[in-house]
Amino acid sequence: MKTNLRSLSLILLVPLVLSPAASLRAATTDRNLTDEQAITQLEQRAQQASPRDQCFLYTELVSAMTELAGRQMLDGDTDHASAMLKKIEHYAELIHVGLGGDPKRIKNAQLLMHRTAYRLSEYIHQASTEDQATLQATLKQLNQVQDELLTQVFKK
Repeated sequence: MKTNLRSLSLILLVPLVLSPAASLRAATTDRNLTDEQAITQLEQRAQQASPRDQCFLYTELVSAMTELAGRQMLDGDTDHASAMLKKIEHYAELIHVGLGGDPKRIKNAQLLMHRTAYRLSEYIHQASTEDQATLQATLKQLNQVQDELLTQVFKK
């Protein structure tokens, strides 16, 4: 009887042990889809916002995109990550254009950009050698935007 219970418990235990790997893959895919949906919503919100708020919203967008691109790069999804990095470049330019906004929001944007650049530098250290050049170029642009934001903070 004890042998049958052990066999039964092993039969029940094996799927439980193997299911987290499948669940993790599904959760990662779901998280990426959720993140992409959130990014799309943030893109729309930023495009429709008043010029006074756009700088900060574009900074939030760049931050969310950086997180997603970094995770995609580390997961080996370099095609999607590269596409996201191109979008980051575009929105970084829009941050530059919208620097005349609300001084308080500019300061918040600068702090967020600082954290975003720091986070991207962490991804660079974890990325493969082939991916580091692309990430470095994006980091350089984000650092320039951060410097411009900081300059605006001290002007106001």
